[in-house]
Amino acid sequence: MFKLPRIAGCILGCCLLTATPSLVLAQAVAPAKPAVLAPPAAPAMPAVGTPIPPAQTYAKLLGIMEQQFVSAAEAMPEDKFNFAPPVSLGEFKGVRTFAQQIKHVAESNYYFFGGPDYSEAGAKAMSDSIEKLTTKADILKALKDSLAKAHAYIDTITPENAFVQTAHGTRVGMTTFGIAHMMDHYGQLVVYLRMNGIVPPASRNPM
Repeated sequence: MFKLPRIAGCILGCCLLTATPSLVLAQAVAPAKPAVLAPPAAPAMPAVGTPIPPAQTYAKLLGIMEQQFVSAAEAMPEDKFNFAPPVSLGEFKGVRTFAQQIKHVAESNYYFFGGPDYSEAGAKAMSDSIEKLTTKADILKALKDSLAKAHAYIDTITPENAFVQTAHGTRVGMTTFGIAHMMDHYGQLVVYLRMNGIVPPASRNPM
């Protein structure tokens, strides 16, 4: 059997001994693979039979409608904001333009969600102010301001006052009507967008 000279064997052994800690160190400091984070869990549904405050229920409904309506309003290019369906395509004589649909909803929100602050004179002044708006940015701001007013009104609804008559209806009645009114005009915005080749944002990723 072939034998290494003693000096060669010593050198080889020393090299192996020197290399071994380096290999161990290299393995020890090797970066760990990043952990795969799980998606956040959906909020747990309340247990059946749990009382839900009316303000919470209506705030959620308004939030859903707000997201759909505002995203649709934002989706129309500014140069199409005064679009209305032509009479050649159906019975569209005298219908509101896209911008007028949005302004009408903004103005109406001050009626439905006006609460104790509502007055005929105040509502007319607000409507006159909104009607003068012409740019997309200003019209969208008026819409969002009216929705902030709506949320503030809904936050005041309690089980005790939900069905108490106010100057122009119960709080729950006016809130329900206000959300339904927005749904109605959202459907019209959808038609206007699609007639201009735009898919409404809320319809791009259907559940």
